[in-house]
Amino acid sequence: MEGVDRLRGWPVTLTEGPVGLRPLRLRDVRVWRESRLRNANWLRPWEPSNPETPLFRTGLGPYISMAGTLRREARQGLALPWVVTYEGAFVGQLTVGAIVWGSARSAQIGYWVDGALAGRGIIPTAVAMAVDHCFFTTGLHRVEANIRPENHASRRVVEKLGFREEGIRRRHLHIDGAWRDHICYALTVEDAPRGLLVRWRRARESAAHGGAPHEEV
Repeated sequence: MEGVDRLRGWPVTLTEGPVGLRPLRLRDVRVWRESRLRNANWLRPWEPSNPETPLFRTGLGPYISMAGTLRREARQGLALPWVVTYEGAFVGQLTVGAIVWGSARSAQIGYWVDGALAGRGIIPTAVAMAVDHCFFTTGLHRVEANIRPENHASRRVVEKLGFREEGIRRRHLHIDGAWRDHICYALTVEDAPRGLLVRWRRARESAAHGGAPHEEV
């Protein structure tokens, strides 16, 4: 496939302070399951579901299937599946998927974090690192994030990082048992020529020194 030779810089581990991104591993299965069980109510309203299967499965099988699929897609140049870590511990996932090469060079990004750690700037930092890697190492041109209008926390992440709102996608994904509308946010490499991580560092420094407040997710 065309993407195989173009998925530069994978596998890779990225860090910014206590926040890290590392490739998803099959042996993460038990910590993933424990985290999903503990965060079931936190995640359920925003999680993709399948109209033909139960809403929220918590056994080991779904993880093994998901991890196997994502690792295979990574080898094919179609996905970058990361685990989000905080001080070295598993705290969530971030996946850049649906990579399209050719004249598009685009992808979609999705993420979740343990609810107990929300508000520490973990996911904005992780998204900034991932998007910078996609633009400046992998060679993508556009990254989208499609988010339910009701998911204000997730929307704040991309808005703070400068993603552009491009409108509603009606009944875009099957989420929590029904087809749901999503807001499309997008960013191209021209929108962040110096990178998102630089932008995010400056925003946090400004907030720390009494600038405009930034609510972290």
